[in-house]
Amino acid sequence: MLQSIPTIDICTLADDIKQDDILISRFAPYLDAHKNLFFPHRHSFYHLVLFTDGAGSHTIDFESFTVKPGQIYFMVPGQVHSWSFEGFTDGYIINFSGSFIQSFLLRSGYFDNFSFLSSSNPADEVIDIPAEHLPVIINLFESIIAEAESNEAMGSDMVKLLMLQIFIQLSRIQGKDENRGRQGYNHTLIRNFQKMIEQHYIDVKLPKDYAEMLYITPNHLNAVCKDVLGLPAGEVIRNRTLLEAKRLLTNPKLSISEIAFNLNFSDNSYFTKFFKKIEGITPEEFRKKTLNNKQ
Repeated sequence: MLQSIPTIDICTLADDIKQDDILISRFAPYLDAHKNLFFPHRHSFYHLVLFTDGAGSHTIDFESFTVKPGQIYFMVPGQVHSWSFEGFTDGYIINFSGSFIQSFLLRSGYFDNFSFLSSSNPADEVIDIPAEHLPVIINLFESIIAEAESNEAMGSDMVKLLMLQIFIQLSRIQGKDENRGRQGYNHTLIRNFQKMIEQHYIDVKLPKDYAEMLYITPNHLNAVCKDVLGLPAGEVIRNRTLLEAKRLLTNPKLSISEIAFNLNFSDNSYFTKFFKKIEGITPEEFRKKTLNNKQ
C-alpha cells in the first residue's frame, strides 16, 4: 500500500542510540536536532512526550491539542502526527519499540491495561497531569535520563522498570488502573474486534465477516459495540477506513483515484460518496483544507 507521509524509524533519529529499540532525551535538544519533524509524519514505534515548558499545538490523527506544561501525550505506531510550538519548548521524550517493554514481561498483553498504549483514539493518549502528581512523574523521567547516561550494569532493565512506574502512575491518574484489563468479556471482545479491524479493514468491510472471525453472531457483535463504544459495529469499521483515507489525503502526490484503489473501493465515485457521507465534505475539499492549514 502507498504511504501517505514519511514513516520515521528510531534508527533514523540518532546514530548513537545506547540501548536497543529506545531513544531517551530531553525535549529541547531533541527538537533542535530534528527540526524537519514539524511536518506530518508517522512513527514505527511508541512515542511519548512530557512537556514542562512551552506552548503551541500538536495534532494526532487530525485531532489538535493545545501544548501546555504538565501535559503528556502518547502515540502508538502508525498514527499521523505534527506539531507547532510557540517559543522555547522543553520536557522529556522517549521513543521505544513494543518489543522493548514486552521483552521484560511474561504477560504479552500487558499493554492492554493502559489505554494510552493500546488505543488509537487521541483522546486516550493526551493526559493533563494534575499539579500534585507532576513532581513524581518528572522525577521518574529524570531517573530515566540519568540511567540512560550512566552506562551502569542492567541499565536497560532499570529504564524498563521506571517506564512501567510512569505508565502505572498515569493509569491511576486516568482512573483506569490494572483492573481495566479484566473488565470482562465484552471489553476483551471489543479489543479483539479493534485489533482485527486494524489488520483487515482494507479487505474486510462487513460486520458479519468480523463476527465470523470472532465466533459470534453479527447481532451480538453489534450489541456489544453499542454497549462499550456507543457505536454500531459497521460504523467502527467505516471510521477506521475514513481515518486511513485522511492520512493518505495528506500526501498531494497521491491522486484521489490512487487512494480509492489502495483502500479497495471499486471506483473513485464510490470512495468520494463514502467520504462525503461521513465527513461532510469531499476528499478534494478535505485535502485542500488540511494542506492549507499546514502552510
